[in-house]
Amino acid sequence: MLITQLRNATILLEFKHAGRPVGLLVDPMLAARGTLPALRYLGVQRQRNPVVELPEASGDLLGRVTHALITHCQKGHFDHLDRAGKQFLRERQIPVICMPHDAAYLAQRGLAVQPLAGDGRQAFCLGGHITPMACRHGLGWVARFMEHGHGYLLELPGEPSVYLAGDTVLTPTVRGCLERLQPDVAVLPAGGARFDLGGEILMDAAEVAEAALLMRGEVVVNHLEALDHCPTTRAEVRALAQRGRWAHRLWVPEDGESRVYRVGPVTA
Repeated sequence: MLITQLRNATILLEFKHAGRPVGLLVDPMLAARGTLPALRYLGVQRQRNPVVELPEASGDLLGRVTHALITHCQKGHFDHLDRAGKQFLRERQIPVICMPHDAAYLAQRGLAVQPLAGDGRQAFCLGGHITPMACRHGLGWVARFMEHGHGYLLELPGEPSVYLAGDTVLTPTVRGCLERLQPDVAVLPAGGARFDLGGEILMDAAEVAEAALLMRGEVVVNHLEALDHCPTTRAEVRALAQRGRWAHRLWVPEDGESRVYRVGPVTA
């Protein structure tokens, strides 16, 4: 499987199904730099989002997209599906795989929706199985205002199992997936996102380090250095991994960077 980081939580998974190439685009935020609202209103960190452009290779990468997978998209979560992302999916009539909760919302926006059956391990339209995993997008009072969504465990024939955590803090559900199911690859958010008030609504570097010690597989970290309310840096995550002696299992991709994962040892 070829995994490419585009920006923030937007990644592309490429593999084959029934002999044909598949490009599975996860949570497309495709807007140009600075064209979306700020998520912080106080202090020097406030900027319009996203704070970086898409990588130069994004046009070629998006040209390989055949399907999309959405973790959450309502309550103004433009960093996982923005207007540009909706337009891209709508114009190309890309099949959009989502939870039943999001199906009507996405269909009303002209997208070609393919809802999953709900919670629980189930057959996946692209082969193998998919298991939705509930997210917790923050704790305490701020969580009442968030769209919590789902992550997904993908088990595809001939490919490493991949856990896409979605936007979440380190919950018992996330711990259980990593510890019991032991995915070959886990894609975890580490931005440490928070608003001007309230606690973190996303794992930070410390929680990702804790999560990494629950599993034996490879760790891919994203949701970094693209939004004004995500202070964690790539350097922080790499430094913690070095100190924790799991850096050999870590990939913190730059935007536009790709890596091949196979069943067995990773290939950079």
